[in-house]
Parts: sequence; C-alpha cells; structure tokens
Amino acid sequence: MRTTRLEAFSDGVLAIIITIMVLELKPPGGHRLSDLVHTTGVSLLTYLLSFVYVGIYWNNHHHMFHLVRRVTGGVLWANLALLFCLSLFPFTTAWMDDSRFAQTPVVLYGLNLLIAAIAYFVLQTVIIRQEGPESPLRRAVGKDLKGKASPVLYLTGILSALAIDGGGHAGVSIALACFVGVAIMWIIPDRRIDRLVRQYDTPD
Repeated sequence: MRTTRLEAFSDGVLAIIITIMVLELKPPGGHRLSDLVHTTGVSLLTYLLSFVYVGIYWNNHHHMFHLVRRVTGGVLWANLALLFCLSLFPFTTAWMDDSRFAQTPVVLYGLNLLIAAIAYFVLQTVIIRQEGPESPLRRAVGKDLKGKASPVLYLTGILSALAIDGGGHAGVSIALACFVGVAIMWIIPDRRIDRLVRQYDTPD
C-alpha cells in the first residue's frame, strides 16, 4: 500500500485538531487592547504552544513518509495511535488554559506531550523495522538525540509540577519552561533529513 492515503488522512486530522483549538479561543468582551489581554491573552499563548507542537509533528510526519516506500497494517495502527494522542491536545490545552495553569491540568498536558512523543517513536520504530536497517529513514534518524532528550524534559517538567512548591507556581513554571524548551528545540530543522529527502526524491 502506498503512503498517499495515510498522509492525506493524517493531514486532515491535524487540520481538524488545529481548528478545534482555535475555536476554543474566547473573543474579548470589549473593544480595547486591555480587553483582549484580559480575556484572551493567556488562551493565545497556550494555543500558540499547542499549535507549534502540532506543526512540529506535521512537519516531521511529512518528512518521515517521504522516506517510506510502503505502508503495512502495523504502520497504519501506529499512525492511528499517534493521531489519537495528538487529538487530545485541544482538551488538555483548554483545561490548562481555563484553570490558569493549575497543577493537575499542567501535569496532564505534560503527560499528553509525553505519550505523543512515545507514539511518534513507536511509529518511527515500526517503519524502520519494516524498511530495514539500511533504510533512508534509519540513516536520517541517526542517534536521534532530540528524540531521546524530549521525553526526559517532559518527565522533568511533570515531576517538577508535582514535587516542587505544590501550593504555588514554581514547579508549574519549571514544567512550562521544559515544554516550551522542547518546542523550541524541535522548531530548528534537522538538515540530515532534508538532505536525504532531496536525495530520495531525485531520480537517478
């Protein structure tokens, strides 16, 4: 089976996720900039963070499937698991926003990021096993330092929110800093994958 239908379905799901998140934004009650900041300011920041994460997954997913020759049942199910994890973003983002970054919603948001990262790793692993150790994707992934560092930072954030200053905001602030840090780390493109995608798409 070719990858075209899987990519089209995944693109549609990610587009719906972004649409749901933006519909959660509340319009200001007044007409001044202060009304926007008071009513929607925090929501815009949480939306921006989750939008960036969805964009990162879409970008990496797009590049990854440029290096995949065929799709098996295992790949389909692993891809669905990833989409399920990402589809929880509107819920966890909205709860974190409505609670004004209370401890439990922030921890749940971190867990959502963690399971999405695990699901992506599983999908990547299933594809590499299918394509073989000499596959273009295996060469592109390399040591995958960012992929290994991300779960560590997510766990650091989750544990900080749980263990540090439970009644205050210090632990939550550290958690949010970890989540933002991972997003910034992944925004920087991986040139190895870009090079291999160009080589793979270029006819001999």
